[in-house]
Amino acid sequence: MTVFVLLASLGGVLVGLSRQLNGRLSISTTPLIASFWNHAVGFAALTCLGLFVGGLFPQGAAGAPWYAYLGGPIGVIFVAAGSWAIARIGAVNSALLIISGQMVTGVAFDYISTVPVSFWANASGIVLIVGGMMISRGRRKVDRLQ
Repeated sequence: MTVFVLLASLGGVLVGLSRQLNGRLSISTTPLIASFWNHAVGFAALTCLGLFVGGLFPQGAAGAPWYAYLGGPIGVIFVAAGSWAIARIGAVNSALLIISGQMVTGVAFDYISTVPVSFWANASGIVLIVGGMMISRGRRKVDRLQ
């Protein structure tokens, strides 16, 4: 379990770093161009890794339902939207909004599926994240006024 917690935490750090880098690129270019380069370089890296490690074309991939491949286009929208948002509302607010969106979606999918969940614990987590964002925004407004 510890390995999975560490991997998830590392994933969170890398998402934050990726958002910062793409946000900086979108300031120099546009969010669409930042998203393009994010995916082009990522595609090249994954292709090299897949060719080196193997398993680039696994058995059964052709049999997956069409909607299983929607993660790619959704990822393009996510990266472009994140690149646009981080340059305009900052890293903390962008991260909190992204995380709260992920939490709401995760709670909805867990609720619909057969995964045993504590609805109130998850709902409380969402409230805490949104509350943290509101406190962060409130402090910025106070700092600007002084």
